[in-house]
Amino acid sequence: MLKTTVFEQLKQAMRDKDVLSKGVLTLLKSALDLAEKEKGASLTEDEEVSIVNREIKQTNQALEGAQKAARQDLIEKEEAKLMLLKTFLPKQLSEDEVKVLLTEAGITTGMNMGDAMKIAKPLLASKTDGATMSKAVKSLIQ
Repeated sequence: MLKTTVFEQLKQAMRDKDVLSKGVLTLLKSALDLAEKEKGASLTEDEEVSIVNREIKQTNQALEGAQKAARQDLIEKEEAKLMLLKTFLPKQLSEDEVKVLLTEAGITTGMNMGDAMKIAKPLLASKTDGATMSKAVKSLIQ
């Protein structure tokens, strides 16, 4: 389970006095604990991955804000957070691999974006991020 891995890395970060890793891992552990408590049962692997993806999305937004503000110190911090969070994701598919899977699933030119995404989301849930999925779907339906 991902939660156990996060907790072990958190303990190691505390021993190493790694402030950045400790902060990121604490946030991730809290998000996992909260989701598990709300569900009332253990999380599935897909649910855990979706929580990690949510944290990555938030970090990406913070990174964009730091880049707009030209704050190099914050940019480096957010990039380090992203690298750490991405270690908890399974291997992500490339855009070309995503296109192959979507074509096999029946997504064709002229298809409605909403209908195509209804097929794509369950198929690619933990295999790629939303931006890559959306970009691949758009290129296939146009």
